[in-house]
Amino acid sequence: MEKMNLNKHISGQFNAELEDIRNRVLAMGGLVERQLEQSLDALTSLDAELAQQVIDGDHRVNGMEVSIDEECTRIIAKRQPAASDLRMIIAISKTIADLERIGDACVRIAKAALEKRVNTQQPLLVSIESMGRHATRMLHSTLDALARMDAEQAIELHKEDAKLDKEYESIIRQLMTYMMEDPRSIPGVLDVLWAARAVERVGDRCKNICEYVIYYVKGKDVRHTTYEDMEKDL
Repeated sequence: MEKMNLNKHISGQFNAELEDIRNRVLAMGGLVERQLEQSLDALTSLDAELAQQVIDGDHRVNGMEVSIDEECTRIIAKRQPAASDLRMIIAISKTIADLERIGDACVRIAKAALEKRVNTQQPLLVSIESMGRHATRMLHSTLDALARMDAEQAIELHKEDAKLDKEYESIIRQLMTYMMEDPRSIPGVLDVLWAARAVERVGDRCKNICEYVIYYVKGKDVRHTTYEDMEKDL
């Protein structure tokens, strides 16, 4: 009886540890989502104070990645998880790396807002704002799929990245036209270009997180596979 109670206690503690890192990665996701919203607001309104706030806040994102990663390593070493428990820890460990990189993208967007040359490119910032809102919605939905470990939603969001890529390509064509028509605009246009690239990378990172959700739910690595293969066995 004592042995059974001990096993139950250990199992319960393990479950609590898994729930804790799950909650922490979602909290990190919420912070990154706010960073993205604020960086885009800073860029479109050219708010230097808000941009600096995003830049200064990046250390919190980095700190959360390190602490969660350390906890994942500790759990693996101490609990030696298997099957779905191990998949969850691996998915979380990979997710926080992509969230940290989204945080880096937010910093790049915020830094563009601090460049005075961007002031002359207001028409281009409108296109960035539209693309940015799309990326923000995608990140929000990706975090929702992660919270619920919803593989079906993850697959649909995985497809959404192609739409964001098309918006990025459209902006690139627009930027090229501006530079060809007025070579003097090149420095400012390049600042906008780097911001647009950062937004596009947010979509790529969301796509990666969706793959981790599918991996956890299905136990299958779906990187470099077709959507038909992803949707099997759902």
